[in-house]
Amino acid sequence: MGLLEGRTALVTGGSRGLGRAICKVFAREGADIVFNYVRAEEAANETAEMIRSMGRKAWAFQVSVLDKAGLWDMVRSVEKEGVEAIDILVNNAGIGQVVPLALMEEEDWDKVMDTSVKGAFLATQAVLRGMVRIKRGRILNMSSLAGIKTMQAPVHYSTAKAALKGFTQSLSKEIGRYGITVNCIAPGILEGGVSRNLPPRRLSQYLDHCALGRVGQMDEIAEVAAFLVSDRNSYMNGETIVIDGAV
Repeated sequence: MGLLEGRTALVTGGSRGLGRAICKVFAREGADIVFNYVRAEEAANETAEMIRSMGRKAWAFQVSVLDKAGLWDMVRSVEKEGVEAIDILVNNAGIGQVVPLALMEEEDWDKVMDTSVKGAFLATQAVLRGMVRIKRGRILNMSSLAGIKTMQAPVHYSTAKAALKGFTQSLSKEIGRYGITVNCIAPGILEGGVSRNLPPRRLSQYLDHCALGRVGQMDEIAEVAAFLVSDRNSYMNGETIVIDGAV
């Protein structure tokens, strides 16, 4: 029996990157997977095939986390196929953008804040009624070290990721009575993530401060995520776990 046997998980932004790594580990642990994507259709098809190759069901929907009606339709479509409720949600969708505040356009701010924060709000609303109905659920929000510690990072990105920490804490108090836990992961720099856009000097500074002397791997975050949304993690609620190799 895997950690997530018999569960159905929605991973936003699951077609590639960290989202794909989470889909892979969750499927290995026995969960059927729903994920959304916006443009990367080929990557989405590859992720779905990977999930099915592990013997699990996969649903891929081309819908933005900012499309409220589309998200609700996605959830209803899955439930019509005999799923009692989506009982795991990973709010992973987000975007990064390197621009100083003095040069930032209002549209830049809105795009980053909306995708990470409003997207998490809308996706959570779409699945929450099902979780409340079955009196069971796990919600996991993907923040960032940049939203937890004082460090050099784009202001709108850091603000969005900090907001997810607050969202986690407040929501955990509101819905814990229904048997639903809400937790958060704040990863440090990951290989294949924002490290691709960092100047060599900035990356070198990060590594100098990291006790393990390396960036993290997406699979390492996904392994922790699988435990956090499993029944083995039954009492942690409202917490943000930093995974950064000790920076």
